[in-house]
Amino acid sequence: MRDIEAVPEADFAANLRRARHKFRTMRRLGADTVLVCSSLDRQAVDDDALAAEHLHRLAELAADHGVRVAYEALAWGRHVSTYEHAWRIVEAADHPSLGVCLDSFHILARGGDPRGTEAIPGEKIFFLQLADAPIMAMDVLRWSRHHRCFPGQGGFDLPALLTHALAAGYRGPLSLEVFNDVFRQADPGPTAIDARRSLLALQEAAGAAALPAPAPPTGPAPSTSRWPPMTSSPRPAPSVRPAAGSSPSPATTTTTSRPASSCPTTSWTPGASRASSTTGTTAARSCTAAPRAWAGCSSNWSSATRATRATERPTPSCGSPPSTPRPHRAERRGPRNATAAW
Repeated sequence: MRDIEAVPEADFAANLRRARHKFRTMRRLGADTVLVCSSLDRQAVDDDALAAEHLHRLAELAADHGVRVAYEALAWGRHVSTYEHAWRIVEAADHPSLGVCLDSFHILARGGDPRGTEAIPGEKIFFLQLADAPIMAMDVLRWSRHHRCFPGQGGFDLPALLTHALAAGYRGPLSLEVFNDVFRQADPGPTAIDARRSLLALQEAAGAAALPAPAPPTGPAPSTSRWPPMTSSPRPAPSVRPAAGSSPSPATTTTTSRPASSCPTTSWTPGASRASSTTGTTAARSCTAAPRAWAGCSSNWSSATRATRATERPTPSCGSPPSTPRPHRAERRGPRNATAAW
C-alpha cells in the first residue's frame, strides 16, 4: 500500500476504507503481511508524530483481520527515505502488529550502513527484500525499476547486509524483489532456477548455510590400461568384387587383430592379387575419401601389390570405384619416394 501516513485526515479516512477491503481480501487468500511504503503524496507533511499515529491506527485495523503491517522506507520517499527513519516512526507508533520491511536496494543505493539494522529487534523486522544492482550514476527511481538483478550479479555487499539482519534476530523469509527488463522477457523457468541459486550462494557467503558436501563421482571408473582392449573375433566379410584382372578363384579370408577403436580391416586374396576392405562406421568414412586415403586404412598391402596398384586397385564394398585410376604420388616421383607415400 502507498501514500498512507502523514496525509490530511480526509485522505487518511479514505485510506482506512481502502485498507479494510484489502485486509478482507488478504484474509481470504491467506496472506498475513502487507507492505506499506513511505508516502510520496504531495500533501504528505514532514511530521513523524502524525505518521506514527496514522500507522498505529492502521495496525489496529490490520490486527482485527489477523494481518501485520511492515513499513518500508523508499529511497525516493518524500519525507522518509532511510530505514533508520522508518524504524524511529515504527518505534514511536508502538503496536505489536507494526514492524519494518528492510529492502537491500533502498538501503545500499543511498549508501546506507547496514550495520545499523542490528539495533532493530529481530521480532520487529517483519520482512527482508533482497536485490543486487550494478553501481550506476543515475536517477535512483529509474535505477531501481530497470537495473536490479539477483544477489551476486551486481555491486552491492548483500552478504554483509544479510549477516547484520540475521544478527539482529531476523528469522523470516528471504524475498527477492528484482525489477529488470531482461528478466521480464526471459523464460520464467531458467530465471527461477537462477534466482534460487543466487539465494543459496548468498546464504553460504553470509554463513547462514553450510556448504554442500561434494557429490561423489557417478561416471565409470577410469581404466588402468593405456590402450583400448584388443579384439580378434572375426567380423562378417562384406561382399566385394575382385579387382580388374584377377582370377575368379575362391577368396581366402583373414582377420587382423586391432584395437577396437582403430580402423578394422579384413583382407581377401582372390588368386594372385590381394584386395583389402574395411568394415564398420570407420570404413564408411574412409571410403568416401580419395582412393589414396581409402588405401591408407589397410596395413596388409604387400610390396608386389604396391608395384601394381595402379592396374589392380581393389574396389571397396562401401562405395563406388573411381572412374579413372590415378597413379599415386610415389609412381609419379619414382621409387625413392614410395616409402613416404605409403
